[in-house]
Amino acid sequence: MTHIIDLSMPVIADHFRWPAPRQVTGDHSDAAPFQVTKLTLSVHSFTHVDARRHMLPGAPTIEATALEDVAGPAFVADLTDVVPNTEISADRMERALAGYDGEPIILLKSAWDTQRDWKTPEFWREAPYLGRPATEVIAALKPKAVAFDFPQDYTIRLSLDRVVPPMPEHVTHDILLRNGVTLIEYLVNVASVPGPRTFLCALPLKIDGADGAPARVVAIEGVV
Repeated sequence: MTHIIDLSMPVIADHFRWPAPRQVTGDHSDAAPFQVTKLTLSVHSFTHVDARRHMLPGAPTIEATALEDVAGPAFVADLTDVVPNTEISADRMERALAGYDGEPIILLKSAWDTQRDWKTPEFWREAPYLGRPATEVIAALKPKAVAFDFPQDYTIRLSLDRVVPPMPEHVTHDILLRNGVTLIEYLVNVASVPGPRTFLCALPLKIDGADGAPARVVAIEGVV
């Protein structure tokens, strides 16, 4: 029997990091029978998928991302013992990936949203993060995609203060996207995925020419 676990942040209007203003028209009257909501938001807000165009000029945009890259068997790398404000080392990543058997997707499970509320600055400013050595451990396995349930680059917290370091400091983007690995970002509720394997489905909206897109991401237990 299958069980579907939702790993997606809801799109809310008042998140401090991502303004997502909305306009609602229609009141179900005969004159305006249909309620219609219009949203304005960045394609890199909330739970989303990064296309390689996000950081590589001329690289494929989101509608060219193969569905096989974002939906398939996933290995759940358990990082639930990592502590706040700590770089995840290469050694720690190797231990988390010890049972990896070539699954196309790697799901990094820190359960960070059980320690900090994703609606607060603390979730973004105090998270564990990947350094270059740990990211290179992942890249060497050549997965199609990596999914994160924490702000994976140290530079993400700097962006809250409008500080934009050079590209090499955005290590997961610089290493993984550059090597053709799709990024599935900002998952929640991964603590509910027992692992070590699941089926992950992270289908981005098919937005022509975009460098990323929001996605409803689910883990489907009982498939693999």
